[in-house]
Amino acid sequence: MFELMVTSFPAVIQYYLLKRRGESMTVWNMKTAVFLWAMMAFALFMTIFYFHPKTYAGVVPFRTVSVVAQTSGPVTEIAVENGQRVEVGDLLFRIENSAQRAALAEAQAQLNLLDSEEAIARDNEIVAQSAVEEANTDLKRLDDDLKDAQTLLQRGAGTADNVLDLQAEVAATQAELRAAEAQLDLARIEISESLPARIKAAEAAVASAQTALDFTEVHSLTGGEVTQLSLNVGSPATTLVLRPAMIIIPDRDTEIPVRVAAGFSQVAGDTIYPGMPAEIACESNANLLFRNSVMPAHVYSVQPAIATGQVQPDSRLLDMGGATQRGTLMVLLNPVYKEHEDMLIDGTGCIVQAYTDNIDGFFGHVVAATGMIKAAGLRLKVFGSILSGIGLLGGSGH
Repeated sequence: MFELMVTSFPAVIQYYLLKRRGESMTVWNMKTAVFLWAMMAFALFMTIFYFHPKTYAGVVPFRTVSVVAQTSGPVTEIAVENGQRVEVGDLLFRIENSAQRAALAEAQAQLNLLDSEEAIARDNEIVAQSAVEEANTDLKRLDDDLKDAQTLLQRGAGTADNVLDLQAEVAATQAELRAAEAQLDLARIEISESLPARIKAAEAAVASAQTALDFTEVHSLTGGEVTQLSLNVGSPATTLVLRPAMIIIPDRDTEIPVRVAAGFSQVAGDTIYPGMPAEIACESNANLLFRNSVMPAHVYSVQPAIATGQVQPDSRLLDMGGATQRGTLMVLLNPVYKEHEDMLIDGTGCIVQAYTDNIDGFFGHVVAATGMIKAAGLRLKVFGSILSGIGLLGGSGH
């Protein structure tokens, strides 16, 4: 409509000329003016729609947190309700935990038993050390007696039987010493290697049982608002990701800017560029005072791929007949003013109007000036949506 009005001046001038000369307006005397009007309107249409692309497929994207239990069982307590705000660490719900508590008690009992075995092993070490010392003492005494008996035998005062008996006792005592030393080694290995390994395994079992018990209490990992709570006391909690117990809409990260995602026609791929100025009109910001209904923005990035061309592994061969519906060019935009980010409601739908300003020379000034027509049209669209109350409904991208 604006385009036809702007380019209608040849027909208007011809009409007033004919009226001034007193001639009637006919097809023949208006054909040149109407032809010029059509050509100028066509050129203006082409310039505006090509260099200033618009899309109705704009949205403020946001992420949600699906709350899924880490263990299954009937729910015994629900600590939140729909619409409630939660902080990090807040209890969401509890699951029946008698089996987990029993497993923890058993693992703790095994650990306590190993503590008792450690005390016994240290006593065994003391006993084995005493046996080694006693055998060493007996062996030293028998060695002295054997030397005395051998000396007496050499002097003719002793008997060979006495020497043989003492040699047998020395051999037996040496065997006892070796056995005592082996017992001492076993006791020390038990204390230094076997028991520590078993204690670590028992401690790991306790930690695992404690973790299983902790899983029966589900806590929030983020601050936000609870919605879509689907649990009741007594209903079974499931570990399936596709069946969350509730959804948490997390708070926005103040360090991450709020961006608007828009899907432009692929034809606009040659026009849109990072840094390109744009305007955003979101349904949730439309108001009668028209304040902050249209927000200035700029293109942050252009996705280098079209989503409909993505190929994923499947048991069936890819049929390109499904690609007849063309995908859109994914573009992210940043509002120019930080305060506008706080005004954007997560998930709201938006019209995004981009304006080309990177062309030099006279033609570049003409292209930039034609953006005023699209800007006026965007504002009329917002005004019409306010009056009609049906939102920013749009067409195919113009």
